[in-house]
Amino acid sequence: MKKIIATLLMAGMVCSMAACGTEKTEDKQTDASANADGTEAEVNEAGGDTFTVGFDQDFPPFGYVGDDGEFTGFDIEMATECAKRMGKEIVLQPIDWDAKDMELESGTIDCIWNGFTMNGREDQYTWSDSYMDNTQVVITKKDSGIATLADLAGKIVEVQKESSAQSALEDEDHTELLASFGDFLQVAEYNTAFMDLESGAVDAIAIDIGVANFQLEGKEDDYVVLDEVISSEQYAIGFLKGNETLRDEVQSTLMEMVEDGTFAEISDRYFGYDVCTLKAE
Repeated sequence: MKKIIATLLMAGMVCSMAACGTEKTEDKQTDASANADGTEAEVNEAGGDTFTVGFDQDFPPFGYVGDDGEFTGFDIEMATECAKRMGKEIVLQPIDWDAKDMELESGTIDCIWNGFTMNGREDQYTWSDSYMDNTQVVITKKDSGIATLADLAGKIVEVQKESSAQSALEDEDHTELLASFGDFLQVAEYNTAFMDLESGAVDAIAIDIGVANFQLEGKEDDYVVLDEVISSEQYAIGFLKGNETLRDEVQSTLMEMVEDGTFAEISDRYFGYDVCTLKAE
């Protein structure tokens, strides 16, 4: 009898331990799930508190490294002020321009804001309204003998890889012009292109007018921007396709900056005039 009772007691203890073990396991899984959800919520909330802008750090005056070693530029200042007004922490993320789509699709950046041309890319991103007109031009040395686009025949022309200038020259409207070049080179950044032009390694650079004017400041006696332009286009802020929520928030904030004069103030520091194409209501 004692053996039977002992056996029953032992069985009961085993069942009790098993039940407790199961209960603890379930509790642990529930806690883990709660922690996971909590962590995700924290991450999402943290992400909501930041605004990560992808830009080319070698693209003055829109984005570059200042004399103090800090990132600066027209678009950088605009984005920083925009983030401040949205109550978000600005995160400035330098990117390789030819990897911009990968950075955006992977979520490394929230937008591309850096002299980004929307023309020809309208269906690839969710765009803000255009905030600035831009023109693609050619820079050459004053003594080069080049005065028109036709004079580029047989010459070495250089652009930044994946730039608007490259896209403009490679479109069907400029097939003959591109074919006339002696060589058409692409480099990673325009700083390299200007060194190549200075050394005589290339004859001309195709570039955005805003960048051209910035780079040539104080060098007007040595270089010239051709009067004949390659194309005209518009700059806007590019977001991941479908991300209209963030686009709308940024667009609304940008309009506030237009209406209170902040846009014009920042513009004047870099261009000497108000480049804004947005219309205040």
